[in-house]
Amino acid sequence: MRSAAATRKAAALAVVAVCACSAVSRGPERMNSGAVLPAGLPFSEAVRSGDTVYLSGQIGVTPGTSTLVEGGFQAQARQTMENIRAILDAHGLQMRDLVKCTVMLEDMADWPRFNELYAGYFDGDYPARSAFGTEGLALGALVEVECIADASDGPRTK
Repeated sequence: MRSAAATRKAAALAVVAVCACSAVSRGPERMNSGAVLPAGLPFSEAVRSGDTVYLSGQIGVTPGTSTLVEGGFQAQARQTMENIRAILDAHGLQMRDLVKCTVMLEDMADWPRFNELYAGYFDGDYPARSAFGTEGLALGALVEVECIADASDGPRTK
């Protein structure tokens, strides 16, 4: 016959086992809100794995299309950042949840102009960032930005 202490210990272990099983990841979650990317593209706008959300690279397309906005580098850079914000918003996240961004520029001479625009999207707490020049981006874009967000606090309300 079990002692009361042994019974309590067995019950506590059973609760821990149930909690551990319910916390097991079900694999990555593909996230497609339709807020920016047109349907039918062979990638997800973002993928959540645990508390991390990986956004696909964004370029300055008009939401719902594969058409770059007119107006050159500044217009494309602004639309790129707006597209990132729209995707985050669609999934209950905000710009402050970004922890890492990678910037790809067709021409590294645009780096100072990009920095000026980019800074306006944050309150001074910037994500880690890297940048590099490219010899071509999708659809002839002049800038592309991909980001990683921390969703450990869960979705936030607007």
